[in-house]
Amino acid sequence: MPERTVAVASRSGLHARPAKIFVETAARQAVPVRIRVGDGKAVPANSMLGVLTLGAGHGAEVTLEADGPGAEEALTTLADLLSRDLDAEGIEGAEGAA
Repeated sequence: MPERTVAVASRSGLHARPAKIFVETAARQAVPVRIRVGDGKAVPANSMLGVLTLGAGHGAEVTLEADGPGAEEALTTLADLLSRDLDAEGIEGAEGAA
C-alpha cells in the first residue's frame, strides 16, 4: 500500500479551516485515503471527526495511505496540501490545489 509522510505546515495544525480544506479535498479523491500520526491508528481522511481526533498540530508528521488506481495521485495531492500553511493562504488559495 503506497504511503506518504509529511509534516503539517498550517500554524493551527489540522484544526478548523485547514482540517475542513483537507477533509473536503480527501473526499474528492478517486480512492479512499487514511491518515495517522506516528504509529497511531489510521482514520479516514474524509472524516472531519476522525481528522480532528488525531490532534495533529503544527509540525506533526502524519502518514497518508491509499490503495488502488489513483492512489499515488491522491497521496501527492493531499501531501502537497498539508505541506502548505493553509491558515496563511485562506480558502481561496487552497481550493486551487484540489
